[in-house]
Amino acid sequence: MLVTRTLPIMTAMALLAMTAPSGAATITIVMQNLVITPAEVSAKVGDTIEWVNKDVVAHTATAQQGGDFDVMLPANKSGSLVVNKAGTFPYYCRFHPNMKAMLTVAP
Repeated sequence: MLVTRTLPIMTAMALLAMTAPSGAATITIVMQNLVITPAEVSAKVGDTIEWVNKDVVAHTATAQQGGDFDVMLPANKSGSLVVNKAGTFPYYCRFHPNMKAMLTVAP
C-alpha cells in the first residue's frame, strides 16, 4: 500500500524537478485596466513568468518577433511560461496592441 501511494508522489517530484531548475523564480505580471504591470521585467533562463489577467476581457502575452511565446489569458485567469532562451523580448496583447511590455532574460 505504501509503495502505490509513494510512486505517484515520486513521479510528480521528478516532473517538477525537470520543469523548474533549482533556484528558479516565479515572476508575476498583472494585466489590469488594460495595463501591464510591471512593464519591464528581468528574469533568468529557467524562471517561470506568470501573467495574471484581472480584467473582464481576454488578453495575450505575445512576443513581437520570432514567435518566442504567445500566452492566452482568458478574463480573470492566469497563464505561465518557463523561459528557456536568453534575450530581450518586447511583447504585447494581440487584442489590445497598446498594451506593451518588455521581458529581459539572462542566461
